[in-house]
Amino acid sequence: MQTIDLNVLGLKDGQRALDLGCGAGRHVHAMYYHAECHVVGIDLGFEDVRRTREGFGTCPDMDPETKRAFSLSVGNALSLPFPDASFDKIICSEVLEHIPDYGQALNEIHRILKPGGTLAVSVPRFWPEWVCWLLSDDYHNEPGGHVRIFREGELKGAVESRGLSFFHRHFAHGLHSPYWWLKCAVGVKREDVKIVNLYKRFLEWDILQAPWLTRTLEKIAGPLMGKSVVLYFQKGAA
Repeated sequence: MQTIDLNVLGLKDGQRALDLGCGAGRHVHAMYYHAECHVVGIDLGFEDVRRTREGFGTCPDMDPETKRAFSLSVGNALSLPFPDASFDKIICSEVLEHIPDYGQALNEIHRILKPGGTLAVSVPRFWPEWVCWLLSDDYHNEPGGHVRIFREGELKGAVESRGLSFFHRHFAHGLHSPYWWLKCAVGVKREDVKIVNLYKRFLEWDILQAPWLTRTLEKIAGPLMGKSVVLYFQKGAA
C-alpha cells in the first residue's frame, strides 16, 4: 500500500533516497523498482528491517547489470547515522505521529537532505484520525502508538520553519478510513467481527488487483476522507 507518489517526489536514476521509518519496506521496494537509484531503509524495529530484506528475496531484481542498490539499517529518527547532505530524496511516511519529539526528527531530516533535495512526509489526516480517537482509546493508547493528531498547518509550518519550501499536497487511502472507524467502533483488538473482516478482505483485494472501479472510488474518497495527508517539500539550494 503505497502512500507517497514517487513521480511527485521526483525520484530519478542515480539518486540516493531514504525511507525513514521504513516498516516492512513498502516504499523502499517501490523506490528500488521506480528508478536505478540507491535506496536506504531505516527503522527502529529490527523485525521490520528483516521483513524489508525478505521482500527483496520475494521480488528480486533480475537484471544482472542493474545499477540499483539498497541498504538497510536499524536506527533512531532522533539521531540518524548518516552524514550531512547525504540524500537527494527522503520519505517519512506515517512516522512522526509516533514520535514525542518530532521536531528533532525534522531537524535530522533537514540535516541529511541535500540542498535542492525533496522530502515527502505523510501523517494521519486530522478529522478521520480524530474520529478513531473518539471511538477508541485502544486505537492509539498502545506502546509505540500515536501520540498526537496533526493539524495540516501545524506540520506544514514545522517543516517550513526548518528551511524547506512546500510545493504539493494530496490525500491518500480514502477507502481505508471506514475500515478503521468500524474497527474502532467494535474494538480494535477484536478479530471476530464479520463486517470488519469482510471490509479488510475488500481492501486487500483492492490493493492486489487495483480494479478501475475501486481506483475511481479512491479518487473520489481521497479528498473527502483520505486517511493520510501527504505533503511535499524542497530544500533550498546552498
